[in-house]
Amino acid sequence: MNSLMANQDLASPLLSPRRRPSDPPHSILTIREDHDNGLPTHDRNGRSSPKKDPRTHKPRTQNHHHHHHSNNNGDNHSHSNNNTHLERPNPFEFLGSRSFSVPRASTVDPFLNRTEKVDGVYEVVKIVLCLPIALVRLVIFGACLSVGFVGTKLALLGWQDKENPMPRWRCRLMWVTRICARCILFSFGYQWIRRKGKPAPRETAPIVVSNHVSYIEPIFYFYELFPTMVAAESHDSIPFVGTIIRAMQVIYVNRFIPSSRKNAVNEIKRKASCDRFPRLMLFPEGTTTNGRVIISFQLGAFIPSYPIQPVIVRYPHVHFDQSWGNVSLAKLMFRMFTQFHNFMEVEYLPVIYPLEDRKETAACFAKRASDAIATALNVTQTSHSYGDVMLLMKASETKQVKPSSYLVEMAQMESFFHLSSGEAVDFLDKFLSMNPDSSGRVSMDGFLRGLRLRASTLSEEIFRFLEVDNYGTITFKQFLFGSAHVMKQPLFREACQLALRECDVGGRGYISEEQLGDSLRATMMDMSKEEIHELFELFDGDGDGRVSKDDFMSCLRRNPLLIALFSHCLRHDDSLEDSDRTPDEIV
Repeated sequence: MNSLMANQDLASPLLSPRRRPSDPPHSILTIREDHDNGLPTHDRNGRSSPKKDPRTHKPRTQNHHHHHHSNNNGDNHSHSNNNTHLERPNPFEFLGSRSFSVPRASTVDPFLNRTEKVDGVYEVVKIVLCLPIALVRLVIFGACLSVGFVGTKLALLGWQDKENPMPRWRCRLMWVTRICARCILFSFGYQWIRRKGKPAPRETAPIVVSNHVSYIEPIFYFYELFPTMVAAESHDSIPFVGTIIRAMQVIYVNRFIPSSRKNAVNEIKRKASCDRFPRLMLFPEGTTTNGRVIISFQLGAFIPSYPIQPVIVRYPHVHFDQSWGNVSLAKLMFRMFTQFHNFMEVEYLPVIYPLEDRKETAACFAKRASDAIATALNVTQTSHSYGDVMLLMKASETKQVKPSSYLVEMAQMESFFHLSSGEAVDFLDKFLSMNPDSSGRVSMDGFLRGLRLRASTLSEEIFRFLEVDNYGTITFKQFLFGSAHVMKQPLFREACQLALRECDVGGRGYISEEQLGDSLRATMMDMSKEEIHELFELFDGDGDGRVSKDDFMSCLRRNPLLIALFSHCLRHDDSLEDSDRTPDEIV
């Protein structure tokens, strides 16, 4: 049988028109992928890279009834008595997809505050005793903030040229605000701060990077270094604080807009290259953590290739974790006000220089800085990012029992699949509509309801494709990795376009509910009108009673697993008949 399969002509990447609707999907084109933990390699442009000519590669056999195992790479295999290599049915093999694996879920929650709740008699007594002190501290905090605000307004009065460095006399006025910042730290219980090492001269290291644990570090660095920082645009509208950070000539960035990120990098280059500007201070993690790990670094501080001085901050504690993780700002401030003393340690590490003997990428430069900070802190590094914070917030808003189970290490997702944080949150919305249980897992029934599918052989194959651990349920990470894996197949977009043309029989530029039903029945023959109507509503994003091209493509991008519904109605296309074209050329 293998010899017969090897001699087949694999000219077309899509399905043969001779297939019967009830037949299981078979691959006409198989794209080989090198796997690192079961994930595809990518070329320099971020595209999946097929390693062999698909016309010379043997399609893999499939068996609907087998016992499957997992190898170390996470690929699912089955072995019969004669050692024939078999696999579970893959409903996306017509795209060139192979089985995928999901990296083991991290047991670390970088954003978890360990003392969110007041626990123990000692802590309760201490809070009661410190309540009068807290009132005094609150008054000091308010007074210092007001004085600092007035001092900053005076320093900014009449200053219009914000693109150039602040004049020296205005900087001297800012010392009033800097002293107020130190008094604010005192009011929070930081009567003394232990320092180790010294800041390098500005001309030696124009950029400083630090781990980010609490809102305390920006206040400390404002007092200690008076640097230019990179901050979210939303910070400009914060009362009092917005005025103060404007005096620091802060670089604003919207992390979700590529042009804004690019402009921020250009500003970092410009200000780092001019000694008249203050040094730049960046938190490359992009968000606060609990200080027990270092999460992935953003590259903005490292793209300019200037020497960088890493700084680490520690908050030694026994009863009160000062990290700004899953705790509200008001609650964290109250806990700080009701402590006798809060410990803080700052250590300036040796300057890290870009490599001159060979060209170094920003990612490698960031990795060296991340390694230095993690080593000095004696903590591990993870691939979590701000995208995980967005997922955590979404899970918390919807009252999930264990929000941390929805952390997926988004830096890994962005690297493997170029999936944005916003897209990941959209996939989480879809997953939560499937009604996960208290452990964050979804059954097949919930999965089918979420995608508006009826129980069928194909629906079960889609679910089993995601269920790589054979538990009978799927996690959000499996759903996300599986969806991204399908969406990033080289032939996914081509298949979506062909499916659209197949459904739009009259070429009117839109699909009616009847046309969609006819196409879907080619895959699921027993679909009722009610089931087709539910799927039609899913595709009809604007609710105008018909599915436009934008509606159709947008729905499949939000629900890439649904492309399997159109596998049986994909036919040879004139643009695909040239057997000498590679998958990259087809796309």
